Order: sequence, then C-alpha cells, then structure tokens
Amino acid sequence: MEGIPHPIPRTVEEVFSDFKGRRAGLIKALSTDVEKFYQQCDPDTNFVDIEKENLCLYGLPNETWEVNLPVEEVPPELPEPALGINFARDGMQEKDWLSLVAVHSDSWLLAVAFYFGARFGFGKNERKKLFQMINELPTIFEVVTGTVKQPKDQSASGKSKSSGKVSRPSEPQPKAVKMSPPPKEDDDSGEEEEEDDEQGATCGACGDNYGADEFWICCDVCEKWFHGKCVKITPAKAEHIKQYKCPSCSNKRARV
Repeated sequence: MEGIPHPIPRTVEEVFSDFKGRRAGLIKALSTDVEKFYQQCDPDTNFVDIEKENLCLYGLPNETWEVNLPVEEVPPELPEPALGINFARDGMQEKDWLSLVAVHSDSWLLAVAFYFGARFGFGKNERKKLFQMINELPTIFEVVTGTVKQPKDQSASGKSKSSGKVSRPSEPQPKAVKMSPPPKEDDDSGEEEEEDDEQGATCGACGDNYGADEFWICCDVCEKWFHGKCVKITPAKAEHIKQYKCPSCSNKRARV
C-alpha cells in the first residue's frame, strides 16, 4: 500500500489531478486488467505469504492500482477503501461483484479528494469548484457497467423532433428504440408536447416516476415509457430491438 510517496496535492487543480490518476488506475483494475484483479482477490489463496484478510483495492495517483492489506496505523494517513472485497468475490456473480467494488471505489475517491480539501483548508468556493470538476467525469460505476450518461449540454441535440424522446447516448441506436425518458423542460411548446413529457415521466407498468439513474424504454406503438426491469428488457437486449412493443401492445396484436 502506498505511504503517500507522491507529492501531497495542495490546490484544487492538484487535488483534481490526483483524483483523475487514482480514478484511471481503478478503472484499469475493473476493466482492462479485470482478470488479474479478479485473481488477486481469490479468498482461497495466500497473498505474499500472508493470509488474505480484508483486502482493499487502491488507485494510485500515477494511474496504476494494487490490491493490498490496509495500513496498520490508526487512523490511516488517507481514508481507507472498502475492506474485505475478496470475501464477497465468490459469493456473487462476477459482474455484480465488480459493480459493487466500483461503487465503493467511487465513494473512496470522493473521500480522498475532500480529505485533501479539508486538510489544506479549502473554502466553500474551492470545494464547489473541486466537486464540479469531479462531477464532469463519469463515475467508475458508470464506466464499468456501461451506463455512462449523456452530457447535459448534448441532451437537446439528442432528441427526436417527431417524438421528443432521447436515445441512449454515445452509441448508435435503431431509430425505433428509445432508451431514456425525456427530461421535463420549462418551455411553452404546446399542450401536446407537455402531455408527451408527462406520459414519459411515469412507468406504464408500475406507475413509478422517472429516475435519472434507471434504464427506460419506449413502446413504438403506444409511446408509453417503461422501466427496463418491469418489462424484462436490458440495455444490451435493447440494442438489438428494431421496433419495441410493450407487453400490452404485443398481446393486442396477438388477439387480432
């Protein structure tokens, strides 16, 4: 584990650079180096002749990563990552386990960044600036799970003129598949568009409101929006659907 051999960041820009380096290292561990990372977290083998207890995943400022034991000193120089990630490895599906580690890695990165901010007396404006810089980057969880969201400044250009629906960002989609509900806008473009926005704001299956971090899909027949989980459609499955019909519309056609 690092004992902070790297220069300690003291400005907002230096803290953000440290954040990006650690983030890049963690993303490597959970994506390109995932097989190596998975093997190092095997709870049934030894780690440098030491029993594997409470292993942690560390991202380092030089864009590398390591799996190691937590430091012995209490309290540690830096906030500690989630402990014992190795013990959960064989009790979960690999994809779910990697997603869980990614979530905890995001939390740890924020803890480290704001630790430096507190240590060197960042004021309100400096903390706000740091968070805004961090928030411009996709989270590790979004990168690992492939749910990177569309930047706000591109949301308007991604809408279809005919329906006002937004297609999934960053990847080409079949014209008939709409991947996420439309954001509510404060414009006066007419009652018809407002009704469409209201329709897209709730799930046609369970009736719950739109959640920004949830996968949605729109029926091309009735144009109602549905949680992917409610109609058993995953983002990967939606990629191959040329024209989506919800269960209700599919049943109607079958009866005819």
